[in-house]
Amino acid sequence: MMAATLEERGNEFRAKCPMGRLGEPDDMAGISLFLSSGASAYVTGQIIAVDGGFSTVPW
Repeated sequence: MMAATLEERGNEFRAKCPMGRLGEPDDMAGISLFLSSGASAYVTGQIIAVDGGFSTVPW
């Protein structure tokens, strides 16, 4: 069986995502800058979900 592609299921993912859109590579820029700056000097051992709230939606 072939896995569904983003083109086939993209609307389903968009509908379930609180941000109402799929992520783009640029969406990683903010957290990348934060983690590479001194502002994150006391941050350790964290998992930071950059997913538009997708991980908060029950399936």
